[in-house]
Order: sequence, then structure tokens, then C-alpha cells
Amino acid sequence: MTVLAGKGALVTGGSRGIGRAIVERLASDGAAVTFSYVRNVAAAEQVVTTVTQAGGQAWAERCDLADGAQLANLFDAAEKNTGGLDIVVNNAAVVAVGLIADTTDEQYDAVMDANAKGTFIAIREAARRLRDHGRLINISTINTVSPEAGISLYAGGKGAVEQFSVVAAHELGSRGITVNVVSPGATDTELLHGANDPADVAQLPGLTPLGRLGQPADVADVVAFLAGPDGRWMTGQNLRASGGLH
Repeated sequence: MTVLAGKGALVTGGSRGIGRAIVERLASDGAAVTFSYVRNVAAAEQVVTTVTQAGGQAWAERCDLADGAQLANLFDAAEKNTGGLDIVVNNAAVVAVGLIADTTDEQYDAVMDANAKGTFIAIREAARRLRDHGRLINISTINTVSPEAGISLYAGGKGAVEQFSVVAAHELGSRGITVNVVSPGATDTELLHGANDPADVAQLPGLTPLGRLGQPADVADVVAFLAGPDGRWMTGQNLRASGGLH
């Protein structure tokens, strides 16, 4: 498929899980994709290898989302690698699980700096750098409408991302740039298994009408729809890629 041929894309947090699936899908659709990672060099290199062996183009760049200077450098590198940006997907995030009463100021700052402030800065960079008729896609979570104990910081940061996105859709629409949110439900990733008790994870498929966990590719396909020409009339929307999980 070449529906994104000639397009430059940037995906934050693209070395594992949903982010990796997004990188691979956009590249398979013809986009030249730069993606960020934080620590796992081997995983990032594996993504580049997988994409290039399939005939695509991908570049890995190290970036700490909580550092505004590093984010600016990431966008610089992405523009250099791809020749310009048409698609930005803000996927990277950190998770902290704990009751509000037990949460420290340091934990609050760490999560909000990465998930809310970091994503806001990335949205700001995208607003300045995306070419006209571009696509800005921000990844949230079903937990903003399906809350549970222990996820206040994660859901709160993602709730901010959803509001940033709606406003950005109004601000960038005059340039033909669409801004949307994709909110995954329970998705079979290291993040899901690392943050939850195995017994709880085992119950999740039974909570969805489709009777299974989501796969990273399920979410990546929704992102690809929004990034491609078929998503041209979608903006300011939140697509809940959750298999019907509420």
C-alpha cells in the first residue's frame, strides 16, 4: 500500500507495543517514519530493521518526553530525516498506579511532566511544523471514561491530552490539519501486563463484546485510517479503539 507515499511521519514512543505497531503500519502504507524511544536501544533498532527489511523507511531517535529541549530536537531530526512532517502521532506515556492518598508530589510531577506537559509541547511543535493538510493524532486511554481506583495520574494526564486535542482541532482547521484522539482499551502489551495483576488481566477479554484483548495492530489500524486520505473529514474526535469495552 502506498496511500502515505511521500508523507513524513513522527511517532513518539515507537519502539514497543502500540507505538511499534503504529510505526510499522504507517511505514507499510508508504510514510517515512521517525520514532522516539527513551532507553531500549535494542528494541528501537529492531523496529528499524523490521521496517527496512519490509521495504519501508524508519529512523529511531532517543528522546525524553519530559524535556522540552529534547522534544524540539526530536522534531528537528524528524524533519531532517523525512524532509518535512505531515503526520505526528503522540503515543509515548508513562504509567504510575497508586491510590491518591498514597501519591507523592514527585510521582505527580513525573507522570504529568511526561503525559500532559510533554504531550502539550509535542502538540505545540506539531502545530508549528506540520505541513498544511497534515494529521495530528494523540493517543489517550479508555480510562478517561472508564475510571478505576489507582489510575488518577494516568487518567488525569490523558484527560488533559483529550482537551488539548479538541482545542488544537479548532486552531489548526483553517490549514486543513485534522486533530484527533485514539483511546485504546485493554491492549495486549507489556504495559498492560506490567501494570496489572495477572488475574485481573485474565478477566478483561470477558468484559468486551468481542471476547478478546485488543492487539497493538488493532489500534494502529485506527491511527492509519485517521492518518490517511479516508480520515480527511474527521477532526476533533475521540475514537475509542476498545473492542466495545466501556
